[in-house]
Amino acid sequence: MFTGIVEEKGMIKSILKGRNSSRLIVEGDEIFNQIHLGDSVAVNGVCLTVCSFSGNTFEADVMGETLSRSSLGNLKSGSIVNLERAMAADGRFGGHIVSGHIDGTGTIVSLIPDEIATWIKISTAPEIMKYIVEKGSIAIDGVSLTVATVSNDSFQVSLIPHTGKETTLLSKRVGDVVNLENDIIGKYIEKFLVTKNPNQKNESRINMGFLEKNGF
Repeated sequence: MFTGIVEEKGMIKSILKGRNSSRLIVEGDEIFNQIHLGDSVAVNGVCLTVCSFSGNTFEADVMGETLSRSSLGNLKSGSIVNLERAMAADGRFGGHIVSGHIDGTGTIVSLIPDEIATWIKISTAPEIMKYIVEKGSIAIDGVSLTVATVSNDSFQVSLIPHTGKETTLLSKRVGDVVNLENDIIGKYIEKFLVTKNPNQKNESRINMGFLEKNGF
């Protein structure tokens, strides 16, 4: 599990491409403090497993499913990426619950400076937009951010200078693709409330009536 608080910006040193998969060789600095074989590292928000490491680089395999769901297939040698190790049990929970399992991608529509902040507007598909709520949380390329505004097909976040400096988001341009992960809590609630199979009886006592009765 991650929190969406990026530890550092790393670089893609090289990419070994297969027919439907890739192996990334990622260069960093801070994350190599106590890194181990098999550890999870979020690369632009995508949870990857450390297959090998040496010095200040690690290698991670990316399967076809991940390439099709995320923007990792757009990376090239020299690309700068956000890096975060999995949260330690004694760590501070600075962001929100981030699994590193990407729901899909979005496209940057605009980046607008506003004194110290920068407004970023992102458009995405309806199946992702339905989980995005104003003042809720979302992970953009692995960065935990608060949703400021929501429309039918897009949403906006506002970056403070620290977040802009410590992540890759302000290096993006209009039209760039970013990885999106919705707040997992909303997806679980939907699963509990909606029965996917019409022939399957919903045994859960949690429904809209229950929630209203209990003040939700």
